[in-house]
Amino acid sequence: MNRFVERHPAWALITIIAIAVALWLVFAVWPPGLEEAIGRKRVFLNAVFNGITLGGLYFLVASGFTLIFGLMRNVNLAHGSLYLFGGYIGYAISTSSGSWILGFIVAFVLTAVVGVLLQVIVFRRMEGQDLRQTMVTIGLSIVFADLMLWACGGDFYQIQTPHWLIGPIELPLVTAIKSSGEPVYLRYPLVRLVIFVASVVIGVAMWLALNRTRIGMIIRAGVDDRDILAATGVRIQLVFVGVFAFGAGLAGIAGVVGGTFQSLSPGEDIRFLLASLVVVIVGGMGSIPGAALGALIIGLAEQLGSVYIPTYAIVVTFLIMVLVLAIRPQGLLARR
Repeated sequence: MNRFVERHPAWALITIIAIAVALWLVFAVWPPGLEEAIGRKRVFLNAVFNGITLGGLYFLVASGFTLIFGLMRNVNLAHGSLYLFGGYIGYAISTSSGSWILGFIVAFVLTAVVGVLLQVIVFRRMEGQDLRQTMVTIGLSIVFADLMLWACGGDFYQIQTPHWLIGPIELPLVTAIKSSGEPVYLRYPLVRLVIFVASVVIGVAMWLALNRTRIGMIIRAGVDDRDILAATGVRIQLVFVGVFAFGAGLAGIAGVVGGTFQSLSPGEDIRFLLASLVVVIVGGMGSIPGAALGALIIGLAEQLGSVYIPTYAIVVTFLIMVLVLAIRPQGLLARR
């Protein structure tokens, strides 16, 4: 951080001012003139929290993608299909068993199995051949989409939220002041907050596993120089299969999350594949903190844009990506 401030004092100052303004908008009581200019504070806070929780969902998808694409250099453009497949599995299991948690477990396991098959059958035969991997996985994503459309139809599916997570929770954020002087606090769905906290826990655990454990050291060493690592006796292919399975399983978990507070339908695979690509480009390939930062930025941009500039909301995310590519092509927190 100190090095960044020394090298880019102007950008550091702009960042500090932007953070200070954002904190004031969230925690301060808005004057009437500001509400007349940009709308009610409750709408703004809902958009902010929707963006943060959507960022948590994007992180779950993109973290698996950054493990597979950023670390292992496997171009898996069928990653969105794993998301949708996991969502459908979670819906089927939670509906038939009545257990929301069981839906997560089965979705993770089955998408991980699909990931193992992809790594062994497809990517192991095409190591280092980025163009072939791209074309083959595009074809596979089309096949998977048609198979899921045939099996599940074109309907929208919503995974039922468990009863212990239904309802809002009151947050210590003032949205308005009544004429009597009593503050009005923000009420927000509990399930979204729980899912966001779970995504943070998963992200921290992944970072610790990659940077503070022996298996993380082996993974990073295998990416940098797999031949030398294999010469030490490590079964590098088995390690890569495990990483690919875990990344695919994360996509399956994200599908259950997305099906819980959004919906599942044909086309969601493409949407989340594009979101994963944008998040990885903005945050930096192979970086878990970068995926978290990129997911947060893109989630906030989408939700705030849909509230204040709905016509151009989708453009905002790609403008952010273009700006990052122009200023820092390797991503904001690229892995060194």
